[in-house]
Formats: sequence, C-alpha cells, structure tokens
Amino acid sequence: MTDKSANEVSKRVALLVAALGSFLTPFMGASINIALPAIQKEFALNAVVLGWVSASFLLSAAMFLVPFGRVADIYGRRRIFFYGITTFTVFSVVAGCSTSVTMLLSARILQGIGGAMIFGTGVAILTSVFPPRERGKALGINVASVYTGLSLGPFLGGILTQHLGWRSIFLANVPLGVTAILLVLWKLKGEWSEAKGEKFDFAGSIIYTLALPALMYGFSALPGTRGIVLTLAGIVGILIFVIWETKTRSPILEVNLFRKNTIFAFSNLAALINYSATFAVGFLLSLYLQYIKGLAEQSAGFILVSQPVVMAVFSPFAGRLSDRIEPRLVASTGMALTAAGLFLLTFLNENTALGFIVAILALLGLGFALFSSPNTNAVMSSVEKKFYGVASGTLGTMRLTGQMLSMGIAMLIFAVYIGKVEITAQYYPPFLSGIRAAFFIFAVLCFGGVFASLARGRVR
Repeated sequence: MTDKSANEVSKRVALLVAALGSFLTPFMGASINIALPAIQKEFALNAVVLGWVSASFLLSAAMFLVPFGRVADIYGRRRIFFYGITTFTVFSVVAGCSTSVTMLLSARILQGIGGAMIFGTGVAILTSVFPPRERGKALGINVASVYTGLSLGPFLGGILTQHLGWRSIFLANVPLGVTAILLVLWKLKGEWSEAKGEKFDFAGSIIYTLALPALMYGFSALPGTRGIVLTLAGIVGILIFVIWETKTRSPILEVNLFRKNTIFAFSNLAALINYSATFAVGFLLSLYLQYIKGLAEQSAGFILVSQPVVMAVFSPFAGRLSDRIEPRLVASTGMALTAAGLFLLTFLNENTALGFIVAILALLGLGFALFSSPNTNAVMSSVEKKFYGVASGTLGTMRLTGQMLSMGIAMLIFAVYIGKVEITAQYYPPFLSGIRAAFFIFAVLCFGGVFASLARGRVR
C-alpha cells in the first residue's frame, strides 16, 4: 500500500471512528428526553431531580473536557478517545441496569467522564488528519453524525421506551460502542500528540473541576440561598482559574487564544450562546408533547425527529459552504433563523397544532445546521496544530456548558413556576407558562448571539 493510499484509509477510519463517537452521545441525550416521563413514573421524581437525569451527564462531561483535551494533546488523542468510548460503553450497561435514581445518576456522571474524553479528541483527530481544504467537509460529516444521533434518538427512543422500557435506551448504545472500540484498537493508526513532553497543569485542573460544578449546580438551585452561594463561589472559582492559567507555564486552557485571537474568542462565545439557547428545547417539548398533548413516547419521538433530520441533511452542505464563503456569514444566518424559531415557540398553548410545532422544529434544524459546521470550522482553522486538542476541548466545553446552562434555565423555570413537585395534571397550567417563559429567554439569548457571531471577523 502506498503512503497516499494508506493516508486515505487512515482518514476514512478516523472519520468513521469520530462519527461513531459523535453519534452515540447525542443519541443518548435525545433518547433520554423521550424517556423522562417513564423514569419519573418509576422513581417518583420531582421536576427538578428529573432534569438532573439529563443534566448530570452534561455537568461531568463539562467538568473534565478541557483537562482531557490537554491530556490528549500531551499523551495522544487516539489513546484518550479509546478510554472515553470504553468508559461510555461500560456505564451505558450500568445505567441500563439501574435499580435506583442514585445508581442511575452515578452511571450518568461516569458516562459523562467518558463523553468528555470523546468530545475532547474526536474533532481534534479529524483536524489532525484532514488538510485545510478538506476539513470543512469532514467536520460537516461529523456534525451530520451528531444530528443523525439526535434524529434517531427521539424516534428509536420513543419506540424502545414504549415497547421495551426506558432501560433499553442505554443498552442500545452498547453494540455501536463495542464497534468503535474494535476500530480504534485494530484500524486507527497514529497517536497525534503535538504537545508531547509538556507538563500537565494539575492545579488548574482541580480549580476548574471544582468551580464549574459549583456554578452549574448553584445556578440550578436558584433562587434559594444555597443556589446564590454556590453560583457566586463558582464565578469566583472561574475567575481564579483564568488568572492562574495566564501565569502558569503549561496551562490546560490557553487563555491567550481568547485574548489574542478574536476569531477563536467570538466563535466560542457564539457557540456558548447558541447551545444555551437551544439544548433544552428537546427536553421541554418532549414533556409538553407527552403531558399537555397526551402523546405516547413513540408519537412524541416522531414529532421531535423533524429538527435533527433537517440538521443532518443540511450540515454537510453548510460545512462545504463554509469552505467557500466566509464562515461568520453562514453561521450568523443560522443563528438568526434559530432565534426566529425560538420566538415562535413562545406562542405554544394546549391547542397548538402539531403541524405548527413540526414546522418550527424544521426551522430550528436549518438554523442550527447553518451555524454549527461553519462555526466549528472557524474555531479549528484559527489555531495552530499544537492547540487542536485544546481548541476542540474548548469548543466542546462551550457546547456542554451551554447545554448545562440551557438545562439550568429550564430547571430554574420549573422551580419558580411549579416548585419541587411531580408534573401532574393540576400543575399543567404553570408548566405551560414556564416553558413559554423559557422559550422567550432562549430567543433573546439567540438574538444576542447573532452579534457575537458577526463580531468574530474574517477567517480568510
């Protein structure tokens, strides 16, 4: 085999492995949203604890993503990806066998640690393997696999939950996880450790992994005293972390990338805003369709699938478009369409036609497809090779932190409008008022994100 053909095989295997990793985690998240009412019924959970079934994974993944991105740069991205996909697969089995909510939440936290290793390496491996002229297309395919996972999540999650129970959702991950493990072991050649030999910043990692959960948990516990104290502690911790990272010789987060690289800084800010404004949409609409509209899990899944299907179809196109047209223009257009869709969701009521919901979800899907691939391309193209793992980890952290903030807003809305109670028929009116308030907040956030996206400047 010639060097050229071997390189082509390496690129294809890297793309397949990264795509499998990118498929599994969103598939899990989208499936869980459909299964939440069934989980609530089995364990008699209140609305806020129910939110943590989804949010616990996000929190642990966000805590460890930046440290693992740096570890991967030093010790090898292939190795850390392998550990991640293995951890995620093993604890999918544990979650599927859970006999209590404590066991389930613990498994979700450990799944999140595996997810952090996957998120911190997948895109970095692709960026290492593919040259700049092919990168947008590869990233577009990878994003399409994310949205394929999001597409099949509600669809298959609804069918599995209705006919086999919610535990089957976790066990459905295992065959794909094992496939990815075998591909990494026997087919993926190369290690990609451009920062090999550099020191790992343990102090910065500890500060970061303590500050982020304090901020996130505190935010979800607002407006209580504990929530205020933890949120302030988290903010102070993040500030200490940033100061430390500017002074240490081998930071886990290259703060200078934010200070000196406008494209990197504003592209990450745009991602944070976009995910903060969009992630909880599936969570809220899943509950709305099953509680307010009275749909079964399978039927709710059919409705929710419309958004990620549009994402999956248009993401490769958006990635290729960003190779030819300035990424900030494509991404900003996507952000504007998303803001419009979120604003339309503020008009939801008990009589809203399902066709109207499907149309809005399709609009959101188009907006997100136009935003995500070009924005990822802009971030990864704005840094040099040795920072690919850090850039990938930082972008992933923006995504996960945004998703966590989105769930935090949803849980805060529940706490204010409903309280810590099970969502039953007597609480449907305040529940409906709450989700309208959440969509209004998300629409305002996304509108502001358009300006952050435009402010990044020219990539090329």
